[in-house]
Order: sequence, then C-alpha cells, then structure tokens
Amino acid sequence: MAVHTSEIKFEIGLDENKVPERIEWSASDGGVNHAVAKGMLISVWDKKDGDTLKIDLWTKELLADEMKQMVHQTLLGLADTLERSTGEKEVANGMREFALDMGHRLKILKK
Repeated sequence: MAVHTSEIKFEIGLDENKVPERIEWSASDGGVNHAVAKGMLISVWDKKDGDTLKIDLWTKELLADEMKQMVHQTLLGLADTLERSTGEKEVANGMREFALDMGHRLKILKK
C-alpha cells in the first residue's frame, strides 16, 4: 500500500547579511501553489530530544504592528490547538484571556 505524502516548501531570499528579504511558500495538499509572506513562526516537536525547535523569520517589510498582530493571532491559534488536542479548555481560555489583554496593551484591539 502506497503512503501518501504531502510537501510544504519554504523559500527564503536573503540579503548580503543573510537577513530575509523574501519568504515564499507552497503546500501541495493545501491548495497553495505559491504564496508570499512577510513573516513565519514555525515550531516542530523533536521526538528524539523531547524539545521544540523553532524557526522565526520575518522580512524587512513586516511592520511592527503586523508582527504584533501575528504574535497575537498565533497565541489565539495555540489556545485553540491546545484545547482541540488535549481537551484543556480552562487553560486554553486562560491563554485567550491573556491574548485579549495583550492585544489591548499592544493597542491592536479596541476596547
């Protein structure tokens, strides 16, 4: 029986100082043939070491307010992931409350 595989590909264009200038990506099963991004946050669970490996990249074009929104939305997404994968509703709600407070403090949410 053949195993289906899926590919997610990132291509990072760097300047002479190895600072990202361009982030492009595609996902074979996600219907994304080619997309451009200003930033990305990737976390991968390392099975062998039992630790999280992270890649955080952003281009010079990503504005500070956009980074604030990206981090805020990522926290909300992590709360959803935690609840869906573990059933930890109370902790997930606490994360959402923190993200809401953070959004107000960063002035990316209106009260």
